[in-house]
Amino acid sequence: MSSTKGFKAIAPVPTATDFLDIVLSKTQRKTPTVIHKNFKISRIRNFYMRKVKFTQDAFEEKLSAILTEFPVLDDLHPFLASLMNVLYDKNHYKLALGQLRTARHLIDQVAKDYVRLLKFGDSLYRCKQLKRAALGRMATIMRRQKDPLAYLEQVRQHIARLPTIDPNTRTLLICGYPNVGKSSFVNKVTRADVDVQPYAFTTKSLFVGHLDYKYLRWQVVDTPGILDHPLEDMNTIEMQSITALAHLKSCILYFMDLSEQCGYSVEAQCKLFHSIKPLFAGKPTMLVINKIDVMRLEDLHPDTRALVDEIISTEGVSCVQVSCHSDEGVTALKTAACDALLAHRVEAKVKGSRINAVANRIHVAVPKPRDEVERKPFIPDAVKEKKKYDMNDPERPRLEKDIELDEGGPGVYNINMKKNYFLANDEWKSDIMPEIMEGHNVADFIDPDIQEKLEALEREEEKLEAEGFYDSDEDIFDSDDEREAAALETSKEHRLASQAIKKQMKNRPQLPRTAGLRTLSEFTTTLTKAGIDPSRIQERAQLIAKARGIERKRKRDDTMDVDVEGGGGDGAEGEDGWMDVDDDETTPKKRGKANSGAVVAKSGKREPRSNRQLAGMRDGTQASKAIKLRNLGQRERNYHAKAGEGDRAIKTKMPKHLFAGKRKGGKTDRR
Repeated sequence: MSSTKGFKAIAPVPTATDFLDIVLSKTQRKTPTVIHKNFKISRIRNFYMRKVKFTQDAFEEKLSAILTEFPVLDDLHPFLASLMNVLYDKNHYKLALGQLRTARHLIDQVAKDYVRLLKFGDSLYRCKQLKRAALGRMATIMRRQKDPLAYLEQVRQHIARLPTIDPNTRTLLICGYPNVGKSSFVNKVTRADVDVQPYAFTTKSLFVGHLDYKYLRWQVVDTPGILDHPLEDMNTIEMQSITALAHLKSCILYFMDLSEQCGYSVEAQCKLFHSIKPLFAGKPTMLVINKIDVMRLEDLHPDTRALVDEIISTEGVSCVQVSCHSDEGVTALKTAACDALLAHRVEAKVKGSRINAVANRIHVAVPKPRDEVERKPFIPDAVKEKKKYDMNDPERPRLEKDIELDEGGPGVYNINMKKNYFLANDEWKSDIMPEIMEGHNVADFIDPDIQEKLEALEREEEKLEAEGFYDSDEDIFDSDDEREAAALETSKEHRLASQAIKKQMKNRPQLPRTAGLRTLSEFTTTLTKAGIDPSRIQERAQLIAKARGIERKRKRDDTMDVDVEGGGGDGAEGEDGWMDVDDDETTPKKRGKANSGAVVAKSGKREPRSNRQLAGMRDGTQASKAIKLRNLGQRERNYHAKAGEGDRAIKTKMPKHLFAGKRKGGKTDRR
């Protein structure tokens, strides 16, 4: 990662308690919760093994997301790694991530061990206890990560507020004593809004502004003030400036206040320059004398002036005087600093090895002379005589634009695209050209013998008409228009009829199996007409009716509905092998549903033969005793509501992270 921009996308880190609530509630929601002890033992084992594995996966997913999103210091740019070391302590940061990585490994091992034990669970109770032990050990491991999680959340909140600094782009770095006008200059040349106050250490962290110069984007970094004391005595605020000076390839602007309104003497400011001068090596450096509206360099005491001149005489250091109050010299300083950094970057690229790789790909071809004849550049006379006309000269040639203005202007004048055609005769330019299609002219599609073929076709039609070939059509239709109209009407009728049939078939109700039933007399009459003896079927129907004891709905001897199976192989069966029989043709057919092979009879709801709840009991006394024992065994479980031997217990009814609701105004420590 080469920029702090990626730090802003890190997701919030939950506390240890919220972590457990999230994972355990997800396990409860995403896995089955119903299990009974009378299930097969393999099903019970798989039920609890699934819960343990799911919980392990949830922990691993959350921890892996945290470990992936937080940057690894060894993979960062040296500036970003040093800045994080200054702000958050590199050892503490690495230790927190290492503890989470170890916790993830321990949770994986716990899950693996308990899944191995669950494979040998011999009862629902044993499997459930193993599952509880596994989840409990995972929860204990996560509770021990309370401090690392809280630390990483604080780091995330702070790192998200860091400015976006690109270590590889064009950068102007401003440094110096506190209250010498650094932030005022940043506000003048960029769109940043850095707080400016008349006291020291107003700026406590790095601020970034951006400006445009020569169509390029530049970043201006405002650093906190630095005091002149050893590196070991510097605090976190000053170390941010030292880190930026040490690692950013930039143009250094060292600000000085000669009026000493900042609270520090010119001598102290010069000493600080010499103290941090090693950090300026290999970078363009500019000494910026600020607040010249109060004190200029020329107005200094000679002894103090000598200290400043010593800095100016240093190789690679140039001096610029500015006043952020009156804007004097601000633009000149910005231009000088940007030009110096551009020249330095170009020089560094030329000295580097990459320029050779680019130069090797460039080849300049120079033609070799084939003889000693001197060949000068040749310019045709027509080109020499051609002059550039003045638009206001009335004698200049008329352009198409002039013609357009004379003919009515844009939108009215239509340019003639044919007037510049090169043809033998200018009159041909306005000829109407036949349509062109796919590279062919219309003439290409005209048959030269078309007239002869047309006459031959007409002679053939006359011959057919004389022979009476079209007489049948003429009887029906008087003209071709009537023939076409009749054909159209016929096709329309067919289409409408087809649509009507489809609609009728679509809305037609499905017929029941009893729709095609016939009476016995109808059936015997049909068989007699077909030359088949129906006596066997009549005898069979009477036997079935007598055996089943049919109660006739109407007290008439000649009315009967019977379900008769067809005789074997005599062709008397219906399509589905059964029929409704009625002796009297005048009696309406019975349309009621009947079971195959059974007599259709009206009967009430069938009562059960015995009470299934009392199955296996000797008498009512034994049954009542069994019910009492059952209720007694369920009493302890009823005390705990749904908490039974299964896994439907819900310990936390309302997890805080799911039901906390909207935060009120005030504390925002949970971001």
